[in-house]
Amino acid sequence: MKEVVPKERSNRQITCDQVRLIDADGTQVGIVKTSEAMKMAEKAELDLVEISPTADPPVCRIMDFSKYYYQKEKKVKEARKKQHEIQVKEIKFGPSTEEHDYNFKKNNATRFLKQHNKVKFTVKFRGRQMAHKELGYSILERLAADLAYIADVDSQPLAEKNLLMMIISPKKEIDKIISKMEPEPTPEQISAIEANEIALDAETSEEETASVSVKAKTTKVKVDTSEDAVAALKVEKQTTKKKANTKEIDPDQA
Repeated sequence: MKEVVPKERSNRQITCDQVRLIDADGTQVGIVKTSEAMKMAEKAELDLVEISPTADPPVCRIMDFSKYYYQKEKKVKEARKKQHEIQVKEIKFGPSTEEHDYNFKKNNATRFLKQHNKVKFTVKFRGRQMAHKELGYSILERLAADLAYIADVDSQPLAEKNLLMMIISPKKEIDKIISKMEPEPTPEQISAIEANEIALDAETSEEETASVSVKAKTTKVKVDTSEDAVAALKVEKQTTKKKANTKEIDPDQA
């Protein structure tokens, strides 16, 4: 459903006796009767718009209301695009989570935090594991410490039945923190990248040259084959001619 942007009162909707008027050029006209302000707006072929209804008297401005409202809607849409809807991403652990799984899930949490989402860690206990809840507290405390550079703890570890839960949120300056952690490439790295690009270009050129050479050889073979065919045809014609001459000789003369 399309969100309706509130509209200001304009023209005949303005019912107060007098207004503080601003003309189309932004000049402060002062306090005038509403009827007079309406006439000035009509003369300019524009609208009288109430931009500050709570003032005494209300502040009105002469403007193109359709254009003004379109720009207002556009700004609201752009502001809505920039807003990020915060989600809570849940990551589950067991009390005996191995190091590899711990690091994998911690990296997922880091990715969610970089996306400005909250992360809910849940440790689930089964059967006899309930007697060792300290293992779950240890995991959550380790996570809080490992992610402290980009996250704050919203709620301390909370036990509920066979679950242990903790929620963390990204720091407000998380983007700056991450940008500082990703250093710019050194001159040596830049040189290595450029050298690699040059090498790739050289390889591409060699491949193109080899391709042209193969095409030239193929064309030469075709030409040679054509010349051989012409020579064979000539030999065949000469043989046929000799046979014809042999038949024409009289036997008695032979």
